[in-house]
Amino acid sequence: MARDLNTNTLFVEQAPETIEKGDAGKNLDDDGRPKRTGTLVTASAHIITAVIGSGVLSLAWAIAQLGWVAGPIVLIVFSFITYFTSTILADCYRSPDPITGKRNYTYMDVVRANLGGVKVQLCGIAQYGNLIGVTIGYTITASISMVAVRRSNCFHKHGHEATTCNPSNYPFMIIFACIQIVLSQIPNFHKLSWLSILAAVMSFTYASIGVGLSIARVAGMMDKHEGGGARARTTLTGVTVGVDVSSSEKVWRTFESIGDIAFAYAYSNVLVEIQDTLKSSPAENKVMKKATFVGISTTTLFYVACGCFGYAAFGNNAPGNFLTGFGFYEPFWMIDFANVCIAIHLIGAYQVFCQPVFGFVEKWCNKRWPESKFITSEHCIDVPLYGIYYLNLLRLVWRTIYVIITAVIAMIFPFFNDILGFLGAASFWPLTVYFPIEMHIARSKIPKFSFTWTWLKILSWACLMVSAVAAAGSIQGLIKQIQKYKPFETNQ
Repeated sequence: MARDLNTNTLFVEQAPETIEKGDAGKNLDDDGRPKRTGTLVTASAHIITAVIGSGVLSLAWAIAQLGWVAGPIVLIVFSFITYFTSTILADCYRSPDPITGKRNYTYMDVVRANLGGVKVQLCGIAQYGNLIGVTIGYTITASISMVAVRRSNCFHKHGHEATTCNPSNYPFMIIFACIQIVLSQIPNFHKLSWLSILAAVMSFTYASIGVGLSIARVAGMMDKHEGGGARARTTLTGVTVGVDVSSSEKVWRTFESIGDIAFAYAYSNVLVEIQDTLKSSPAENKVMKKATFVGISTTTLFYVACGCFGYAAFGNNAPGNFLTGFGFYEPFWMIDFANVCIAIHLIGAYQVFCQPVFGFVEKWCNKRWPESKFITSEHCIDVPLYGIYYLNLLRLVWRTIYVIITAVIAMIFPFFNDILGFLGAASFWPLTVYFPIEMHIARSKIPKFSFTWTWLKILSWACLMVSAVAAAGSIQGLIKQIQKYKPFETNQ
């Protein structure tokens, strides 16, 4: 039953949304929760923010390993695979009917409703392990971009041979964590649209700058000190054995690059949470499919542009980050702006990936200790220039601790992005391919060994092989990093 707010009290025992219920028919959805307000635009922004990570900058390296033939083909193939599996996952948001059935609020809820059993726990391990890993990786990557701004200005001031332009990443990790502590008080995914839109704009901006600089380099229009007039060496099959790499390195790099491209499209770990923000009319699954098309097609356009133009610019020597690679110290102001855009984008992307983790823990705590006012109470605070903010103590303490822990792990393990590659390999197949296909087969009652069942299984097993070889490549890279690992050492 709705309660009136007592203006003399500092806390209420219900979430603010449930208090402002004047007319239940107007303000509530069919599940009794506050009306969702998400649209095609906000869902597309969430998808683009989740998909276009800073990994777009490493696609030139990935294309360099595969060459002009296999590289673009792999990009296009995985865009189609991700689009297909995402559309069938969107139909699982409601069960049993995709339009009028009961809502499933998380990926685990979807698997529970359609498959059940131990698969629910396996889904949770894969999803939340990946989400936590991504937030740690974003802490590292954002600090690298912030440091790049300092280094770029230092090189511009003291020359490219300066030995003093080597700032530590750790202060910037702390700055990033402080920003995330504040933003983590955004209650849930439903309130995150403005940040996702900002992050999506930033991703477009830095990707466009990278493409523009690559085109300029290819055209020989870069400064003469950059050597822009020299044409980079590219091949149909990528890096050449005996010239660029050894035969074993070629194999490992091929595995790793295929994995990088496959994981670059994955956003199934937050798809259900994004869909849960959409208005119920038009049907959520139809809007989500349109948003998926917008997000994946936009992403593919930028991926092909960044990967192919970056490869054309740097050839077989393409660096892991083509924005800060050899020759891109000038124009320094543009590189600075691009790196600032990366940092802002990762600030928003961090929230997109950590909100499901926050929601999972807080939901569990509410079920475990329903009488605890520390967990359930909302404290009304009048924030200047904002208005009334409802502060929950569990949210404040738990989310702050989470951000601090991810920052500390990022400081201890600066090579965590290699671990993240392994986590991506381990979660790509079950979350992006296996569960959506299995749920589609179960919901559609597709007969065993029929044509549709057979090609769906072939697709699933093929993607499992991709995950396996990518995991092997990540482990090989991880072993190399561990061999030279020194805790809290600054590596540039």
